[in-house]
This record gives sequence, structure tokens and C-alpha cells, in this order.
Amino acid sequence: MQDKQLSTEELIAQDVGARLPLGIMGWLITALALAWSLFQLWIASPLPFMVGFGVLNDTETRAIHLTFALLLAFLVFPAFRSSPRDRVPLGDIALGLIAAGAASYLFVMYEALALRPGTLTTADLVTACIGIPLLLEAARRALGPALVVIAIVFLIYSLAGPWMPGLLAHRGVSFTALANHQWITTEGVFGIALGVSTSFVFLFVLFGALLERAGAGHYFIQLAFSLLGHLRGGPAKAAVVASGLTGLISGSSIANVVTTGTFTIPMMKKVGFSSEKAGAVEVASSVNGQIMPPVMGAAAFLMVEYVGIPYVDIIKHAFLPAAISYIALLYIVHLEALKLGMQPIGNHQPKPWLRRLTGFAFGAALISGLSMAVYYGLGWLKPALGDYALPGISVLLAATYVALLKIAASNEPLPAEDPDKPLTELPNTRAVLLSGLHFLLPVVVLVWCLMIERLSPGLSAFWGTVMLVIILLTQRPLLNWLRTDGKHDYGTVADGVVDLREGLVAGARNMIGIGIATATAGIIVGAVSQTGVGLVLADLVELLSMGNLLLMLLLTALLSLILGMGLPTTANYIVVSSLLAPVVVTLGQQNGLIVPLIAVHLFVFYFGIMADVTPPVGLASFAAAAVSKGDPIKTGVTAFYYSLRTAALPFLFIFNTDLLLINVDFAHGVLIFIVATIAMLIFAAATQGYFLVKSRWYESVLLLLVAFTLFRPGFWMDMVHDPYRETPPAQLAQTMGEVEAESTLRLRILGEDAVGKPRNFTLLVAVPDGADGEERLANLGLSLYEQDGKTLIDNVAFGSPATTMGLEFDQEILAVKAPTDRWRKEWMWIPGFLLFGAIVWLQRRRSVKAS
Repeated sequence: MQDKQLSTEELIAQDVGARLPLGIMGWLITALALAWSLFQLWIASPLPFMVGFGVLNDTETRAIHLTFALLLAFLVFPAFRSSPRDRVPLGDIALGLIAAGAASYLFVMYEALALRPGTLTTADLVTACIGIPLLLEAARRALGPALVVIAIVFLIYSLAGPWMPGLLAHRGVSFTALANHQWITTEGVFGIALGVSTSFVFLFVLFGALLERAGAGHYFIQLAFSLLGHLRGGPAKAAVVASGLTGLISGSSIANVVTTGTFTIPMMKKVGFSSEKAGAVEVASSVNGQIMPPVMGAAAFLMVEYVGIPYVDIIKHAFLPAAISYIALLYIVHLEALKLGMQPIGNHQPKPWLRRLTGFAFGAALISGLSMAVYYGLGWLKPALGDYALPGISVLLAATYVALLKIAASNEPLPAEDPDKPLTELPNTRAVLLSGLHFLLPVVVLVWCLMIERLSPGLSAFWGTVMLVIILLTQRPLLNWLRTDGKHDYGTVADGVVDLREGLVAGARNMIGIGIATATAGIIVGAVSQTGVGLVLADLVELLSMGNLLLMLLLTALLSLILGMGLPTTANYIVVSSLLAPVVVTLGQQNGLIVPLIAVHLFVFYFGIMADVTPPVGLASFAAAAVSKGDPIKTGVTAFYYSLRTAALPFLFIFNTDLLLINVDFAHGVLIFIVATIAMLIFAAATQGYFLVKSRWYESVLLLLVAFTLFRPGFWMDMVHDPYRETPPAQLAQTMGEVEAESTLRLRILGEDAVGKPRNFTLLVAVPDGADGEERLANLGLSLYEQDGKTLIDNVAFGSPATTMGLEFDQEILAVKAPTDRWRKEWMWIPGFLLFGAIVWLQRRRSVKAS
């Protein structure tokens, strides 16, 4: 435990800056934050292209973005804990201005730098020598020393390559080349990570800050509490749902914990949860908000660039594991309530199961019907209205907004949060639901733009933010106008302007740490690309893992958790994915397992979010402990225990990519969702040691076995029947002719890596259409020849599918495996469910005896 437990305000300050000076400096910080938000909205909007002014390229926008982040970092983050909080020392002002000047150098000198690439002047070198140390100092203030230490190690490694021992040695880089690569080009500090922060992340963080300021956070908390408060452990279940909903709009797990936790943690304690367990439930649910689509954490937008797939596909692949993880957390809370013998709140009795099921089915049908009406309605409107589609849909959206506000005005306003109020009655679900339906409109606009219009994430967030700005400015006067009894005063347009200003400022302050983190992590990414340490690390990790993929994944997870003790989620993801994601894919190929790149990045991402949970320095756990008055280390350990389900999922979807809905049709996807959810609930019961009654040790082991069987039925089916038959490489064309088109062959290839070392790897080859095997081989773009009993690749057609797969001239085909007719792997679910039935029978018999 820390020597002195930090207060809630101090923990929030670690995210947004501890200084809130008054007077001129306070106004200046507010003005800078406001200007940053307005700048980001400007470059994300179509306005610069419409007016022909302020059109900036990626390098210029990144430079301005980092200029704001550095200047604000020195103004709002004190150098030390003893530094003044009510004023900004002159030294910090000077450092901020110098750092801002170094960052803006790329914007001011862009044309000159573009005309002399790779040629550094004295001014360039001096700027880099000033900028890099000041960036590291800003990172120390905003994020702590861990990321700074790692960045310095990589800088030293870049310079000291020739003097490194054996495997780690490289030719080294000169000081000038290092300065150029890290600060003047877009390979280091101003690289992809900062670009994603500039283009995507800021807009989504701002969207969340404005939505919270509009009142959506309070609405989500009240709605979750009214829906779930009457159940056993209801406040804890409400905390899970509320934190999940808030996580959709919050870029910070710490802010999420404090926002929802100040209300839910005291409520959980009132119904019987200990301080540590109440805090742990809040931490586990808040941190998981970052993995919940459609608005995921900052790292999700980095995946778009690193993996090279649209954000819509990221959402599709991430949805199933995130949903399963949240459902399992609800079940864990339910088991804890059963262990503690909790009773429902108040006199409310749950409806009979049949009425509940009917109500759920009706609600699901209503939501599905409304969704289909909106989807197909707007789908017909667009071609019908032609050039007038945008104003037509805008009018429809405005009419919907006014109608929803009319519904809200006919209900009582939401009560203010009061954790000290006795927990004897719950809010009315219908009244709460109807009081804030208009908060869903910006999310609808955002999701529509992302998934239907297929706009970029940045532009989608811009249009969602535009809708939010309209709501902030108009909801107060419109509610006053629509409420005819005059009982409540919602405020004026001036109050809405204040809300908008505070939301814009809060969004910018929330982004300071993320902007600094992505820029500093760029140093590490730049060092990897400049020194080739990625290849060295691949050899090192392969040596440590002894070529075993599972051990490799365990090492990757361990590295993420260790780095997570000192790095925020985004920086952790950048570091680990840059170093190890390609290594995992390569090692998988060498082990005969084709691991999609998105699966590896989600694996790293999931362990990255554990950064705020992992003891001994998980900041979200300290934030929850500050609210609950519990022990932060015990809170962190319990939260980590609750998060075991999140830690298990990445290993499962690496070996069973069906969980990521990769190449899965809709019906199969629904079946996988149902079975995987059941499997995760069984896993939760096993790890909690409680199912219908307290489990015996062997019952927990059997439950884990059942969960594994449901998650990975192919593991057992492969033992019963090999899924592939091996054919001689020389008969590749014949084998292609025997299988159906669109089926998949597995080729074992012997080739060379990037530095000429021989390596074995496996490729999945989709069989193209063709009359016979020879034509299919030609359509694939391959021609082969035989030499000394070996089958070698003679030629690979340019731009052919074979080129895309990574096949090259002179590679040797070692083995060809074709799919066999066998039972579907899902048949293994039957013995799994039978074993589960036996455990249910055993525990039910004990339960009856106990009663």
C-alpha cells in the first residue's frame, strides 16, 4: 500500500492535470484547451475544403496537436508533488513555450523540410535536441517515469548498437540520424501513433466529455440502477451496466470509476459488499468499458492503422468477446451476492420467469423493429431525396429530437445523485428511460456514420459531436418551452453555452496525457524501425519460448502486465504490439497455426487494459479505493481476480478465431455467441468456487474442463479425427482439382526471412475457381518445378493471390494438406454439456439436502 492513499481528486488530477490556477493564467489554460478542441473540430470537419482555407496535411496537424499537448502539459502538470497547484511557476511557462516551439517547428518549416529530406541543418538538430528531452519531461509529469525510462533505453540502444552483446548488437545510428529519424521525420515522435491521436482519438474523447456534460452519464447510472437495483446484489449489477454504458463515452477508466463509482460504490456497501469488493466490481466493469464497441479505447483506433482494416471490422471482431466479458461479470456479481446471502431491495418482487421472458422478447422485438425501420427507412430516403438527402434526414432527426424532448418534459427530471440517501426505493424504470432518450441520438448518429455511411472514424465522431453541440445549446430552453406546468426550470441558452465550453475544455484536458503518451511511444516505434530490433526480439522471444506458441503468448501477456504497472493502456498497446505482434504471427505460422493479425492485436489490447487493474500500481483500483475507503492493494487483487475472464478470452480467440466472427456467417455467429456465453459463465463459476452451492475442488476442475470444451471443441475433435490429409507436394495441382473451389489448403513452406535466414512457415491457400487443378494453380498465380526430388516455386505472377499470401520465387513446398470429410467440431459440445449436467445434478442434490 502506498505511504499515503491518494484522494479521489488527486487521482483524477493524474489524468487531467492537477493545476487549476485562478486569474489570468487560469483563463489562459482554459483558452488554450478551448482552442485545441476547436482546432480538432475544424480539421475533422469538411469546412476547410468547403471554404478553401485551413487545409492542412497530416504532418502539419500532428505538429499543432503536439504543440497544444506539450504547452498544456507543462502548464497543468506540476513538476513534483511539492510544486504549487494554485499558480504556474515561470520556469514551467518557459519550458512549455520552448517545448511548443520545438513541436511547431515541423509546421512552420514544413515546406523547407520537404525540399531537403534527410539533410539536417543546425536549426533542425538543435530543435530535435530540445524537443525530445522536453517531451520526455512532459511524459514524466503526465504519466509517471515508466514510459520515459523505456523510451530512454531505446534511444540509448539506437546509439550504442555496435557495443551491445551478441544477439542484441546492430550497426548503430549516428546522433544526427537519430535526431532526424525521431523528431524531423514522421517515423518517430510524429509517426502513426500521434497521427491516430490527432485524427481519431481526440474527437472520441471530446465526444465523451460533451455527452457527459449534457447529462448522459447520470442518465445511464439511473437507468441501470432502476433496471437492476431490485435483484440480488442489484447495485453491483447496476454498477456493471452503468460503467459499461459510461465506458462507451469515456476515454479514461479512472474517470469512469470516479464518475459512476461515487454513486454505485456506497450503494454496493449498503447491501453488504465489503469496501474492497465494491471497489473491485467498479474497477472491473469500468476498465472493461474500453473494450466495448462501438466507441472503444484509443488503442482501437491505432489498430485501424497497424492492422490495416476498417474500424467497422474492428468493431465486428471485438463485439463478441466484449459482450461475453460483461455478461460474465454480471454473473460473477450474482455469485458474490449468493455467497453473501443478499436479498432484493425493497418490496419489489421479480416477475415470474415466463413474464420476464415475454417482456424481454417483446423489448428485443421492439428494438429490432425500430432499428430495421431506421435502417431501411433512411436507406429508402437517400435515393428518394437525391441531392436533398442530407437536409431531409436532418429535418427528420430534428423532429425526432423535439419529440423525444417532449416525452422527457412530460416526466419528472432525474433526481440528483445522493450516495447517502437510504437505499429503500428505486427509481421508476419507465420514468427514467423516457427522461433521457434524446441522449441516444448522438450515439445513433455516430454509429450510423461509422457502420452505414462508412465514414472515417474522425468524420463520424465530428457529426456525432455536431449533434451533441445542438443538444447542449438547445435542450434546456426547449425543455422549459415543452413543459407547460412550469414546475421546473431547466436553464437557459446561456447555461447551455457554459456546458458546451466546459465540455470542450474537459475534452482537451482529458487528451493531454493521451497525446503525450502517443508521442512518447513514437520514440519506441521509431527506434524499432531504425535499428531492426524487432527481428532481434523475434529471435530472443523464440529462443525463450522454445518455439512454443502458447509459451510465447504467455510471455507476451506477462510483458503487457509488467509494462501495464507503469504505462497507460494506449502506450502499453503501442509498445507491445510494435515489438511482439509480428513475432506472434510468425511463430504461429512456424507452428502450423494461422493467427490473424487482428487476433494478435486484440490479444495485446486486452492485456493492455489490465494496466489500470494490475496491482500494485493499478490507478483505477486506487481511484475506487479512494471512494470506497478500502485497501487499494486488496481492491486491485480482487479486481484482477474478477478480471480473469478478460485474461482468458484472448488465449481462446487466438486458437478459435470463430469468437472474433472471422469468416463466420450470421446463424453460426449467433450459435457461437450463445455457447461461448454459457462457457464463460461456467468459467466464472469455476473461478469463483461457487455454482448452485459452494463447489468442491474437483467440481471446479470439471467446470473448467467443460468451459474449455465449449470454447475449443476443435481441440478434442482433432484428437479424434485429423482435419487434414497430407498429399505429396508434387501433386499440388492434382489436389487442387480434387477439392471444392473456395475450400482451403495448408501449405508448409521453406523460405527465407528478411535477413536471409531459412524459416519454415504455414500458409492457408484459398482454392480459386477453375476447370481443373492446373487452371486453378494458374489462377492462383503459381508455377512449380521439380529438382532433386524437391517441389520448388518457379514463378509467382505479379499482383496475383499467391503474391499477396507471401509466396516467392525459389521457395520449397514441404507439405500439402487438404481438408477431409469429418464430423463438425461442434459435436464435441454434446459430451461437454453431458458432463455439465452431471455437475448440476451433484450440486442440486447437495442443495436440496442443505435446505
